[in-house]
Amino acid sequence: MIRRATIIAVGKLKGWSKDGADDYAGRLRKHFPVEVVEVPESDMNRLPPAEVLFSEAGRILKKLPDGAHVVVLDRERGKQFPSEDLAARRLAPLGESGRSHVAFVLGGALGLAPEVLGRADEAWSFGVLTMPHALARVVLLEQLYRAVKIHRGEKYHW
Repeated sequence: MIRRATIIAVGKLKGWSKDGADDYAGRLRKHFPVEVVEVPESDMNRLPPAEVLFSEAGRILKKLPDGAHVVVLDRERGKQFPSEDLAARRLAPLGESGRSHVAFVLGGALGLAPEVLGRADEAWSFGVLTMPHALARVVLLEQLYRAVKIHRGEKYHW
């Protein structure tokens, strides 16, 4: 299983999404260190989409930890996994292979720039539905927590 996670996300959470993300991050921290790095969103009302993606990409790439296995969340290009496969076939082998620090990248409203997608070791998707990036962060943290519980053989509501 992975031994450290860094989540780099565009935007700052508030309200229910912050509460949910904080709850799951706290649960995960009982098993391994989890750092959440929020980078500012670019103003979509002031900049063209390409500039928004470019400026957010620069901030994301600066925050990627050296040596980390990079997973981007990308609805269109990412692979989908059942929760059991995330635990047994994706996260457990990373820890066993020495790539135990994983950096997860969540883009803003426009997604991720090609520069960020090109830096990724792999891309995951939570399905074909489009979801707000705040919700995607909560889902990511919950799925990581679920993977830990599955890997440890502990009960969790599935």
